[in-house]
Formats: sequence, structure tokens, C-alpha cells
Amino acid sequence: MYDEAAQRAARAVRREVIGDDGTAAADTLPAGYQDFVTATAWGVWARGGPLSRRDRSLLVLAMTAATGRMGAFRIHLEAAPRAGVTDAEIDELLFQLTAYCGAPAGNEASLILRQVRAAREAV
Repeated sequence: MYDEAAQRAARAVRREVIGDDGTAAADTLPAGYQDFVTATAWGVWARGGPLSRRDRSLLVLAMTAATGRMGAFRIHLEAAPRAGVTDAEIDELLFQLTAYCGAPAGNEASLILRQVRAAREAV
């Protein structure tokens, strides 16, 4: 269904940023679904262009928090350092998020941020 070279590139970026290949639960999903998600969500990371991985990571953090996708926000927050995002940049993102999306979005994101940082420091 998808160009195999593009699919391999998308999988590689996902592994580098998130840290796994995303197939752990693939056998419980509809046939082809995992390939579709990988090609769609990670193919855009693998395609190149003027946005760096850091830029893409910050954008995904902002979009997932703004749309209330806190599970995805947590995953990308944990992966952000591997994409080159600093804690200071994430702190600033909270200000932007709160200003443009409201205190509920900012507060929920800051709760997840505190949990992720506490878990990171506990290791």
C-alpha cells in the first residue's frame, strides 16, 4: 500500500525519536492500520524539508496539548530530548499553549510535564 523505502524511513525516524518501532500491539489492530499510522504521522518527519526534528517535536507537543491528546503529548514529551528539545523550550511552550489555548490546556500539559520530569529524575 505504501512505498516501502518511505515506510522504512518513517519507521526509522519513529524508532529514533520515540524509541520503539510501534508494532507491539500491531497484531490486535486492523490489517494495515499500523503501516497507515506510521506512513502518515512519521512519514512527514522522514520527508525532510526545512523543519528540523526539534521543530517538528515542538509542533507536535503544541498540537497534541492544544487538542487535548494528552496520551500522545506524554509520549512526545518523553521523546522530546531525543529530538533536540530542551527543558527551557518546553517551559516556554507552556506559556504559548496557555496564552493561545487557555489555562485548562496549559494546566493539563503542566501536570503531565511534572509527571514526566519526576519520572525522569527518579531514574
